Amino acid sequence: MRTNRPRVTTLPLAAFALLSLGGAATTSAQVPEEDFAAATAGGAAAGRAVLYSCDIPTNRVGFGYLQERPSEEGVKAVDIYLRLYANTGITRGKHAVHIHETASCNPCGTAGGHFDPGPNSNTSPDGNHPFHAGDLTNMTLDRQGRGYHMMTTTRVTLSDGPLSVFDEDGSAFIIHTNPDTYCPEGEAAGCAGGSRAACGVITPYP
Repeated sequence: MRTNRPRVTTLPLAAFALLSLGGAATTSAQVPEEDFAAATAGGAAAGRAVLYSCDIPTNRVGFGYLQERPSEEGVKAVDIYLRLYANTGITRGKHAVHIHETASCNPCGTAGGHFDPGPNSNTSPDGNHPFHAGDLTNMTLDRQGRGYHMMTTTRVTLSDGPLSVFDEDGSAFIIHTNPDTYCPEGEAAGCAGGSRAACGVITPYP
């Protein structure tokens, strides 16, 4: 059966090598700012997010970075890197990841629905899914609840324009407790990942 998964691709980009590969992973988790600054020096618009637990909002559970770049097709592409730390209470396995419509995480429900600007906007998480601008792919965590995720999307931008995540009310990453099924049967409660496990407001970088 055909499923309409978001048009995002795995990101094996050298720009994020320091953040994701080999022995650098431990160091990167400790000093991600320095790694990202080196990787994106002289680059286009960038963003970042600190991820906090939705159950215990004071607990930092990970971080994320975004960088915009031109593509061969002339549209803007945004490279996204997310990392979750071990032993945060978030379980092993696949978890849905989306950009949500409001820059708010306290509580996580205030991030609103899925980021979906435009004249026919429909931000309902389980409705119109997976066609939202903010729909991304699942990330996989190991048995300690630790993992990283890299992807590229052309559905959003970091620079000014109608698809910018830095619109009037901003936006946020949400990591869900369950995987995204991409709702192959249409709208169904929880098909986009269910409840919210972590949230991070996306802000300009640096």
